[in-house]
Amino acid sequence: MHRPTAPRRWRVAAAAAVAMATGTTGLAALTGTASAAGESVTVQYRTSAGSATADQSEPWLKVRNTGNAPLQLSAVKVRYYFKADSAGAAYRFACSWAVKGCAHITGTFGTLARPTATADRYLDIGFTAGAGSLAPGADTGDMQLRFHRADWQTLTQSDDYSFSASRTTYADWPKVTAQVSGSTVWGTAPEGNDPTDPPTDPPTDPPAGGQSLFDDFNYSNSGDPRISANGWSVRSNSGGPGVPGATWAPENVTFAASGGNSVMNLRTSTAGTPETTKHTEVLTKAMKFKNGTYAARVRFSDAPVSGPDGDRLVQTFFTINDLKAPMADDYAEYDFEYLPNGGWGEPSNILYTTSWETYNPDPWQAVNQHTESRQSHAGWHDLVLTIDNSTIKYYVDGQLFGSHDAAYLPERPMSINFNQWLIDLAGQTSTTPRSYDQQVDYVLHVKDQVLTPAQVTAKLNAYRAAGTTFEDTVPAG
Repeated sequence: MHRPTAPRRWRVAAAAAVAMATGTTGLAALTGTASAAGESVTVQYRTSAGSATADQSEPWLKVRNTGNAPLQLSAVKVRYYFKADSAGAAYRFACSWAVKGCAHITGTFGTLARPTATADRYLDIGFTAGAGSLAPGADTGDMQLRFHRADWQTLTQSDDYSFSASRTTYADWPKVTAQVSGSTVWGTAPEGNDPTDPPTDPPTDPPAGGQSLFDDFNYSNSGDPRISANGWSVRSNSGGPGVPGATWAPENVTFAASGGNSVMNLRTSTAGTPETTKHTEVLTKAMKFKNGTYAARVRFSDAPVSGPDGDRLVQTFFTINDLKAPMADDYAEYDFEYLPNGGWGEPSNILYTTSWETYNPDPWQAVNQHTESRQSHAGWHDLVLTIDNSTIKYYVDGQLFGSHDAAYLPERPMSINFNQWLIDLAGQTSTTPRSYDQQVDYVLHVKDQVLTPAQVTAKLNAYRAAGTTFEDTVPAG
């Protein structure tokens, strides 16, 4: 379980308080199969930790280009499948040494859509552009990788799908899969998780009906009266989360045309002091959103618009209600949170998705489940959250990012929020002014219907084809 540091717990408590202050009413490919583009790779595996249990699992890998053209490693994703030690267990990835350089290798954990007896999680190994390319016949050389439980408790690996105690030297290993540009070109996933397993084509037509909120953020400025009329609040009241003494600046929420659509821009700025720090937040005034589908297209930023980089910034899309008492079991919060410069103990960029059951602000105690990806997510991303009566699922750009358990389902409705703020001023101590932008293209909620990412896109396209810039048919309370 992720154990947030003090600044994060302040964010959670303060965000709930903000919602109340702004008028809420309760808050397989078969082995070696080539892709259409002709790329083909082979993955070799060995382990240097062959015991049934260990402090950490050590899947060492090599990727070989078996195609007839150069292969950009940034297009390659290698997936190692394993069985979590418990539903709430969290894991951390590390690279001990690699010929290509550990700085050019990424590790991201995820949850399988169809768990099996030997796999319900996976570790995706990716490459940055700095890893370069592989000539035909060339391989990456050693990638000495490892992962461990976040609490450093002993893990069991003998029941992991991709693990083999007997593989002490490199050899082809089809229980690790590889994709090139999204197409599986090597290995066999656990049963039911190959791309060819039904359904091969998820439905793209959204179900008929459904009470919905849709906003294309087609406004003139933060003072546009339609914003309030459409149920939104642009925050101006003081308080957390973030830098104590900072203000929340409605004038830093602006709207402009981009890519043929109107987008909302949240700008956070500072000159290194609380008095010069301005955060931004936009949230629904009503807490009336619970089960169903939540979606938004959000542009995260790694670098400031101007001035020196390095501030511990948080860029978000989330839902939340109010904590009525410490450890109250009817609290709920579901977050997409991107930290471009790290924070909360993380040294560099990380994307969190977190499902909250409850917490105690003092002394700090948290009950949540999370999934994270330690790599850059700068740029536009399609973010989808679905909540039904059994599961919470998070998608990024059409791919399942995290699946969280029924223990974290909401008991009460929530608000929908976007905000951008600084955890503290320790990441960059300069007094030179700087500012950061987070942009939002649209937001959609469909009550009590679980839509696939493709169905979300179809519904968005239908709204835009009809010229609809706002709709809210979700009943109050």
